[in-house]
Amino acid sequence: MKLEGRRQSTNVDDRRGKTMKAGGLGLGGIIIVGLITLLMGGDPQDVIRNIESSGVGAGQVQDYTPSEQEQELAVFASQILAGTEDVWSEIFRQNNLKYVPPKLVLFSGSVRSGCGGADASTGPFYCSADQSVYIDLSFFTNMKRVIGADGDFAYAYVIAHEVGHHVQYLLGTLQEANAERSRVSEKESNQISVRLELQADFYAGVWAYHDNKMFGSLERGDIEEGLAVASKIGDDYLQKQSRGYAVPDSFNHGTSAQRSRWFRKGIDCGDPSKGDTFSPAYNQL
Repeated sequence: MKLEGRRQSTNVDDRRGKTMKAGGLGLGGIIIVGLITLLMGGDPQDVIRNIESSGVGAGQVQDYTPSEQEQELAVFASQILAGTEDVWSEIFRQNNLKYVPPKLVLFSGSVRSGCGGADASTGPFYCSADQSVYIDLSFFTNMKRVIGADGDFAYAYVIAHEVGHHVQYLLGTLQEANAERSRVSEKESNQISVRLELQADFYAGVWAYHDNKMFGSLERGDIEEGLAVASKIGDDYLQKQSRGYAVPDSFNHGTSAQRSRWFRKGIDCGDPSKGDTFSPAYNQL
C-alpha cells in the first residue's frame, strides 16, 4: 500500500505495556483457550466473556519497550484508521448521516474493554459498549506464522473489517442482529453471526475501493493479499486445519469462499447499499 505522507488518526488509545493480573485460569491458560477458540473459528466475544469470568484483575504498568517493527505497525494501524475515518465520514455525509469514528485501542498481552477482559489470543475485536476496536499488534506476526497470511493490505483488511462492525453499530444492524441471536437456536444464531461477519468483510472492501479512489493507495498485488487472508480465515479452512474436518452448523464467520466473495464484492463495487447479507437465503451467501 502507498501510505507515504498519509495522516495518522488521533483516535488511538495506546495501552501497550499495561497488563492485567489474572486469577482463575491465569493468563497462560486463557491464552490456550483463546487460541483454540480462534483457530476453530469461534467467537472472540466468547473468549472475552470467559476471561472476564475467570477473575482478570486490574491493570498493571510494566516495563515495556516496543520493537521498531511494532512501532511501524502502530503508525500503520493509525494511518489505516485515519483512512477509514475519511472514507466512512464521506459516505455517511452523502447519505445525510454523521459518522462518529471508533477508537483504536492498542494493547500488549491483555486489556480491559467495555465488553470485559481480553488478551492477545482473542484476536482483533470490536466492542460496541465503548465503540472501540482492540488489537494487539503481535496478531499480525502470528497471522503470518499460524496461517501464512502476510502483507500490508492483509493487515489493513483486518482493521477495516473491525471498523465494518462499527459501521454496523452506527446503522443499528449490529444491535438488531444480536437481539435476534438471543431469541433463536444456536444454529440460527451462528447463521446470523455469519451474515454479520460477511457484511463486515464487504464493508472492508468498500473502504478499500474508496480509499484507493481518494488516495491511490492500492499497489499491484494488494488485493490478492487481502483475498488470501479472507480465504484463510474462513470457518471451514480453520476447522480443517485445526481438527481435520469442518462442522458447518458451528460456522459463525463464514466459509473461505464466502468471505473472499463478499470482500471482493465490496472492492469491486464500492457501494455500501449492495452489502445486504441478511435478505438472501443462507445457502445463497
